[in-house]
Amino acid sequence: MNTVKIYQLTTLSPTQFRRLRDAQMEAAQVWNCCMEAHKSARLTHEKWPGRNALQKVTKGRFALHSQSVQMVVHAFLANVETTRQLRKTSPHMKMRYPYKEKRFYPVMWPAQAVSREQGRVVLPMGKGRKSLVLPLDLLETSRSCTLVWQNGYELHVCVEIPQADNAPGHVHATVDLGEIHLAAVTTNTGKAMIVTGRGIRSLKRQRNQQLGKIAKKQARCQKYSRRWKKFQRAKNKHCRRAERRIRNQRHQATRKVLNFCVENEVGSLFIGNPHGVRTRNNGKHHNQRMALWEYGKDIDYLTHKSKQAHMSSFTGSERGTSSQCPSCGHKHKPRNRQWNCKQCGFKGHRDLVGSVNMHRLAFGEQVEFPRSFTYLRPSPLGKVGGGQTRPNVV
Repeated sequence: MNTVKIYQLTTLSPTQFRRLRDAQMEAAQVWNCCMEAHKSARLTHEKWPGRNALQKVTKGRFALHSQSVQMVVHAFLANVETTRQLRKTSPHMKMRYPYKEKRFYPVMWPAQAVSREQGRVVLPMGKGRKSLVLPLDLLETSRSCTLVWQNGYELHVCVEIPQADNAPGHVHATVDLGEIHLAAVTTNTGKAMIVTGRGIRSLKRQRNQQLGKIAKKQARCQKYSRRWKKFQRAKNKHCRRAERRIRNQRHQATRKVLNFCVENEVGSLFIGNPHGVRTRNNGKHHNQRMALWEYGKDIDYLTHKSKQAHMSSFTGSERGTSSQCPSCGHKHKPRNRQWNCKQCGFKGHRDLVGSVNMHRLAFGEQVEFPRSFTYLRPSPLGKVGGGQTRPNVV
């Protein structure tokens, strides 16, 4: 099984920085070439160009390694196929095929093109061109590499990691993702856990406040002046630091979810997709909170970690699960974190209500509401309140 290890390229010389920038601009030209060929075929109602046609159009025209050009072509075709599937399954999403030109695009090198030489990694740029040499000591299991801009250049390296031999067990579990509580997990055996996401939300707010202060000062400077560039470097520094901290907390939170599943012998995991909540327009404050909610990354992290644990996982819509009483089926929208049923008097945690109702959608079974749950935070300390469980009924 493969995972991605990120290397921060913070010690680049001006010459190396320019070469990386030019490489990404060249990769963008490859994408634009594919986009123009595909767009022209769509407008003239001709047969869409496939892999062989696009590789023939882009062959020998760009200052990149031939396999790097091919990987951009493959990425473009994968984008087209994903859009085609979404237009069929979700017509309300109004997905569009690629139509805009890009200025920069990540540069990719396959495993056979990457070489390591005494604490350095050599990335070829094609015949007759000097290779990119970066001072990085890659792992022995490293494979393909991708050059990415994330408020600074990063090298994303695909690394092979061990995978579990057998599934932990045969228990079913569901995960309800949220903006305040990152994940609420319940099993069909009566176990439950909640991992809070308040730390991630506070980091995002702190980042936005710091960027707002710097942008206010930068607006008084002449664009591209030395002082303007100084503020721009400060913004990139704050963004990189915040992204590292947020990514670390997201990894810790999703790891706690998977550890809980392994301890309770979960073999099948359902991850609810809250896309419908985000697309609803409920005012600028709600829309801003939803825009900062990166539930797609949570789904990716949980899917990747469950695969590593040899646990089957799948995702689907969670529509209506948080607004229905798990006891009598009465529907209403709760106003706070506590779900109080007006019909039968049921009381319980709102996020656990959604997770319990997902069992009926995912596995076709109705499970009992857990009597207590464990409340965790994504930090090395682990459990809140000395690791004690909290009752669901108040």
